[in-house]
Amino acid sequence: MLEVGVKAPDFELPDQNGKIHRLSDYTGKKVILYFYPKDNTAGCTKQACGFSERYPQFTEKGAVILGVSKDSVSSHKRFEEKYGLTFTLLADQERKVIEAYDVWKEKKNYGKVSMGVVRTTYLIDEQGIIIKANDKVKAADDPENMLKELD
Repeated sequence: MLEVGVKAPDFELPDQNGKIHRLSDYTGKKVILYFYPKDNTAGCTKQACGFSERYPQFTEKGAVILGVSKDSVSSHKRFEEKYGLTFTLLADQERKVIEAYDVWKEKKNYGKVSMGVVRTTYLIDEQGIIIKANDKVKAADDPENMLKELD
């Protein structure tokens, strides 16, 4: 996991509509950059819907939400449409950003070890500096916790 106080690595990724986003596009805004394992899974859906429900409160506080997984643009589009998501989902199929943010790790699931995305949320300030980093994310609680961080 990247440390608080470091400059967040810039990136270039397509969203659920194929539009390219760069972290540097959001200079002057706070960015909630969260990494999640997979579209349409229970925890990831709870987390995404929680961010979506609170989206107006995030925008009031001058923050944008970017969700990143290694799913494809079309998978993100289906996920967005199925749940009416109101924020940007970024597709990192080559794992460049996932690895740059140090969230591709060994995971244990029912005793089986595999590599995967560790659910991690970063709060990045208006100048692109990481001001909060959490890799012990509880999917259902993350949106509310991040909203409190903006106060």
